[in-house]
Amino acid sequence: MPVSLPSLNALRAFEATARHRSISRAAVELGVTHGAVSRQIKVLEEVMGVSLLKRGTKESIPTPEGEQLVDGLSTSFNLIQATIERLKPGPLTLSCSTSITMCWLIPRLPALYAKHPGMEIKLDMNYDRVDFTRDNISVAIRNNTFEPPKSAVIRPLGTEWIGPVCSPAYLKSVSLKKPGDLSHARLLATATRPSAWADWLAAVGEEEKVPHVQQRFDHFYLMIQAATVGLGLAVVPHMLAMGDLESGRLIAPFGFAPGKRQLSLWIAPHLASRNDLKTLERWLSQELREGLKRASKLSLPQGSKLAKVPGF
Repeated sequence: MPVSLPSLNALRAFEATARHRSISRAAVELGVTHGAVSRQIKVLEEVMGVSLLKRGTKESIPTPEGEQLVDGLSTSFNLIQATIERLKPGPLTLSCSTSITMCWLIPRLPALYAKHPGMEIKLDMNYDRVDFTRDNISVAIRNNTFEPPKSAVIRPLGTEWIGPVCSPAYLKSVSLKKPGDLSHARLLATATRPSAWADWLAAVGEEEKVPHVQQRFDHFYLMIQAATVGLGLAVVPHMLAMGDLESGRLIAPFGFAPGKRQLSLWIAPHLASRNDLKTLERWLSQELREGLKRASKLSLPQGSKLAKVPGF
């Protein structure tokens, strides 16, 4: 005798609401109205005979019964998505910040495509939380200031190295012998990481007070461009400045030091077995780890209290 199941639309509406903790955000994801999602959940609760959500003014939280249901639904919908992806594999989507895309990824893509001519990658320039299914993300580059999805396959890469950089011409115009000399320099910063100077001073074991920042930019790639044309001194992750350092457009007067952020890859679990994703994962891991090795070999300030960190 066939088993009578609740409406698939109702199950999908509830799963999205429980995941977002919001009927409104679930409605946006599903492309329907707030009222349509609310009605679907009410019908589901009537069919199930239990309350599934605690509805509040700001959040809709699953009840204990709702938690049991959403765990199973999320697993099932991911399995459905994985099955579809295996039958109709589309291009992989790599998610990372705009600065990582511009400064680090794009200069390396020609070599990747030359080595793997059949590979196709879509870029998602987002540096926030990830929903693999909703956003169609295959793999993401993130640091440990973000919380990964519970289902993510995580590949740790190592510590992000940070340090001040400037143009060679700017370095000639200001005396920078030790971190205490920063008060004589024109400091640059970003809105995306306002604590960068404090983070670097802590990383090199200095107790100097962070000097005044003269100019702020919205993104790292804008600040790096400003540094290359001589507008001042900027603290950046080594991976973002690597190309300009190698070309001589930038110089690191104090070297680089390991910061407090850890880099990793987040991989969509339903795509982890795809051969092209495994290829992309290996390539990203190799390129990122190689960059971290180069940063670790750059000299630190003379007399720095910081010891180099082994293990790369």
